[in-house]
Amino acid sequence: MNSISVNRFRDNLKYFVENVIDHHTPIKVTRRSGEDFIVISAEDWEREQETLHVLQSSSLMKQIAESATTHIQGTGYKPTKEQMNEITGL
Repeated sequence: MNSISVNRFRDNLKYFVENVIDHHTPIKVTRRSGEDFIVISAEDWEREQETLHVLQSSSLMKQIAESATTHIQGTGYKPTKEQMNEITGL
């Protein structure tokens, strides 16, 4: 993660915000007197929140583990050709 001073961030605000949004790369902004902060796009923040929700849910993690096991064993659900076409939009 890139780190820049708050002065540089303020002087080039538009450039850095567009870069964060377009390239999905958060930026750490450092301050001489105070806490540093992170600039992240709303899309990336929402994705991180969803990931945290899944990781903190024991029932979802159990479902993922069970799904991985059935996939490895080849015993999981197999959609029909018609269902696959509907899923993929073909």
